[in-house]
Amino acid sequence: MQPHDFWQEIYPPKSFDIQAGYRDFFPASLGDGRQILLPIRQLADGKHALASLIVNQASFAVEDALATELAAKLAPYEPEVVAGLPTLGLTLASAVARKLGHSRYVPLGTSKKFWYVDDLSVPLSSITTPDQKKRLYVDPRMLPLLEGKRVALIDDVISSGTSILAGLTLMEACGIEPVAIGAAMLQTERWHQPLADRAPHWPERVVGVFQTPLLQRGEDDSWRAA
Repeated sequence: MQPHDFWQEIYPPKSFDIQAGYRDFFPASLGDGRQILLPIRQLADGKHALASLIVNQASFAVEDALATELAAKLAPYEPEVVAGLPTLGLTLASAVARKLGHSRYVPLGTSKKFWYVDDLSVPLSSITTPDQKKRLYVDPRMLPLLEGKRVALIDDVISSGTSILAGLTLMEACGIEPVAIGAAMLQTERWHQPLADRAPHWPERVVGVFQTPLLQRGEDDSWRAA
């Protein structure tokens, strides 16, 4: 497959063997068994790799499927408003809000407008951009949409937990504790402990469409769950 071919199709259940070693892609399964192919990204040590999802490069059909399932998993929490984390989480958050029947959502951002205030911002980094120093902001004009509401905080992927913790810290600065955290992909389980360290209940409030493991290179050069 070419790089631009990933995240474009939804395959019937059991199209790909999820127990075998993986070469160029990892087949992630939706709740109904349908599969989406994710490219495998080798880590710097050459011995480990991760499955990758870039939701704003996905086909509309894949985006719709991810949003539909995530909205269904978030619905029991009865969110009244969705807040999305930049950058890729915004695409998913918008689609999920529509699936939940909302008329809008609240996008968080990293671009400071002149009317923003520093008190409503926190440092932000991510596993894909570790060297970029950014801040996460909420538009002060959006606070009335969040205050006193049941908020679902959404990102595209939760990996190390760094970005979602920044989102929680920002929500706390706004006087808000989200009722749930949602993501399309839970990448390994590295995020679990950092969220538990913040408060024991947070891992229980995280929902994802699918989870992918840390992959380890085998003797035959295929990748398997570590």
